[in-house]
Amino acid sequence: MTMSFLNPVTTQTWTNGRHAVRCVKVIQETWDTRTFCFMAEQPVMFFFKPGQFVTLELEIDDQPVMRSYTISSSPSVPYSFSITVKRMPGGVVSNWLHDNLKVNDELAVHGPVGNFNIIDYPADKVLMLSGGVGITPLMSMVRWLFDTNASVDLQFVHSSRTPRDVIYHRELEHIFSRIPEFKLHIVCERSDELGDAWAGFRGYLSQPMLELMAPDFMDREIFCCGPTPYMNAVKRLLQENGFDMNHYHEESFGATPLDVQEDVIENVEMAEAEAEELDAADMLSVEFSTTGKSVRIQPGETVHSAAAKLGLHIPKACGMGICGTCRVPLSSGEVEMDHNGGITDEDVAEGYILSCCSKPVGDVVVEY
Repeated sequence: MTMSFLNPVTTQTWTNGRHAVRCVKVIQETWDTRTFCFMAEQPVMFFFKPGQFVTLELEIDDQPVMRSYTISSSPSVPYSFSITVKRMPGGVVSNWLHDNLKVNDELAVHGPVGNFNIIDYPADKVLMLSGGVGITPLMSMVRWLFDTNASVDLQFVHSSRTPRDVIYHRELEHIFSRIPEFKLHIVCERSDELGDAWAGFRGYLSQPMLELMAPDFMDREIFCCGPTPYMNAVKRLLQENGFDMNHYHEESFGATPLDVQEDVIENVEMAEAEAEELDAADMLSVEFSTTGKSVRIQPGETVHSAAAKLGLHIPKACGMGICGTCRVPLSSGEVEMDHNGGITDEDVAEGYILSCCSKPVGDVVVEY
């Protein structure tokens, strides 16, 4: 007789694509920052490269909205994943998540994707630099290194506005108290409004500070994430010292536009009318086989813009080939795809493209 508890569990492995998940926990990290934890109803091994991100598919005020967030958890805890979101003044999505997303709510996510990760750039000596909520991808990396007992000499430098704004403060102190090769440094711009004393580094990260924290920073693999001015300042400091920027890596999807909806600015009749005014020999045909629609476009236009001219809405978030949301199968033809890590080599080998950054070099057929 086979005991029920010995029956095998069918577990899927996470791959880049659209997945339904359920919120299982909400953690208040700081006064304005929360972590949202997700699982799938059917067990899924959420393996990803620490530092990668997902794109949430939401509906806000009856409008579809998509937004990318770094995964803050580690793949060493494989049956769930988390994102950490700071409430931003005027931020449509961050405020909606804080005010509305609760335990047992379901939504769809796309991913995981991203070139910014610690798996692809292994090193014995690492320096991590983060500012504000930019700590999230680096926290995923730290948790991974800690859980896997990695033999890494790690210097971790985090810049925060005030002590109460330091995300994961207690967990960071716990992790860095247990491994001698891990060193934690926190820089606070000022004491908080409550008047709590701050005995650590104060002000903004500078070269004298960095030399005190990590005198050998020129010899380390550097991972950086934070507000754009913060990352620009770090890059300027490193370049002025002659650092080999091949060993510098930064998170880059923060430039995702706030408005992620693509307006359908032209219908097929208008597109064809424009085509009549151009040399027909220069036009390219883009056919969408699932819907049976096709349109002729100018060289240099993307598959995504071709779909928009037909009134077809291919979901997208970043528009820069980063998030992977607009992935579609290419049935025939060739495209030039200038992506930024939003698609894997395996997906490309299977015939997928990212419509936002794929320009046909001839007539093409897309399954959509």
